[in-house]
Amino acid sequence: MRKLNVTELGRIDVDQFRNSKKLPLTIILDDVRSLYNVGSVFRTSDAFRIEKIILCGITATPDNCLVEIHKTALGAEESVEWSYSDDCVSVVKKLNDKGYVTVAVEQVEGSIKLDNLVVDKLKRYALVLGNEVKGINQDVVDICSCSLEIPQYGTKHSLNVSVSAGLVIWEFARQLKDLL
Repeated sequence: MRKLNVTELGRIDVDQFRNSKKLPLTIILDDVRSLYNVGSVFRTSDAFRIEKIILCGITATPDNCLVEIHKTALGAEESVEWSYSDDCVSVVKKLNDKGYVTVAVEQVEGSIKLDNLVVDKLKRYALVLGNEVKGINQDVVDICSCSLEIPQYGTKHSLNVSVSAGLVIWEFARQLKDLL
């Protein structure tokens, strides 16, 4: 086995990324404290051509914390479209009104287990990921279309928010990759 070099990977540049077809998936980060988690979600979103990231509440933005976010995003903050809102509830309501399926990635009653997820290729989705300690605020969970839970089998009952984002984005990308 030989590792591939950068040229062999056939990566697109930032302009090509911006003009490329994206997965019908938006990521909402609500009250995420860690700049490194934010950067990591940008990098994962770039890898799978997510349409947009919406940063809410106390979540830092690349224009305010460029150095720290860039450390893990490695430039994805330049390729992935993003916006900021101080109010996650209003963001989720607007996306619901636009016909998105809004998905709280959270452990709640009646959640869909990730391994049972069936993604409708005709719909657009928005995944909400919350604070590293408190998760998603209940008022946001209340207005989401559904909730998605990552099954876990160890002694801990939570994952790092950027790890959770990676797992869930991967599953959506796996099911939607034919749209690219």
